[in-house]
Amino acid sequence: MSVPAASPPCLPSAAALQAPWWQPYRALLAAWPPPGLALDAPVAAGLNALAAAQGGAPVRFVGQQALPGGQAYEAFIRAHGQVPTRDNAHDLFNGLVWLRLPRAKRQLNALQAGEIQRAGVGARRGPVRDACTLFDENAALLHAPDALWQALAQRRWAELFGPLRPLWGQASLLVFGHAALEKLLSPYKSITAHVWRVALPFDAAGELAALDAWLAADLTPDKLARKPFVPLPLLGVPGWWPDNAQPAFYDDAEVFRPRGRARAAGGSERFFTMTNDR
Repeated sequence: MSVPAASPPCLPSAAALQAPWWQPYRALLAAWPPPGLALDAPVAAGLNALAAAQGGAPVRFVGQQALPGGQAYEAFIRAHGQVPTRDNAHDLFNGLVWLRLPRAKRQLNALQAGEIQRAGVGARRGPVRDACTLFDENAALLHAPDALWQALAQRRWAELFGPLRPLWGQASLLVFGHAALEKLLSPYKSITAHVWRVALPFDAAGELAALDAWLAADLTPDKLARKPFVPLPLLGVPGWWPDNAQPAFYDDAEVFRPRGRARAAGGSERFFTMTNDR
């Protein structure tokens, strides 16, 4: 029986690729589909071709049908070194993060698989597995001066994007979560990332090996269980969206919420909302 052709995933246009959040992945996205593959080739095949072109990856990408019914996705990856991949943008972005930050992705997978082995899949995740999923889907990595970080952590939005605005020029920001990247295909104001503070400076458009090694070591079960995430509406970052050049952009209290409102608001802040979970 013939296998139907894959539907090509929705990807940013050449013009849209200039948005700053695509910096870490721009070269890979610009090369899609890889030479020798059609636009509607399976996403797994394209990711394997990109991996081969850059010297390999710690995992191989396979079609979603390779995942046996009833087996946990994370446990399968850990056991076989293969990532089941659907033909959509969500899984394409997951693969691109594997290619750019493989050690961190492998650490997250090891922790998730370990938690599944210890406690089973269950109806509810434990705190470590839950934090790993939040990180994997929606994290952003930020290296920033202390004053900027403290204002962000305390949600002092007017100060963060007003008097402290010039300090953003000293910050480095990278969107890690593939669900967040998928949302940024069609940007909207309330897209909010789980920000993880990074201790070393990095260039999101450059070589990421040092960041990857640092992050893999920093992703410990104890730290993840504490969920030291801070919410950041991504389109509020100076230089990331033209409308935020106007101070009134930050007056929207449904997006730039005071500290303490996120959970009380029933999770309407997208910061605590998970999507596309397997």
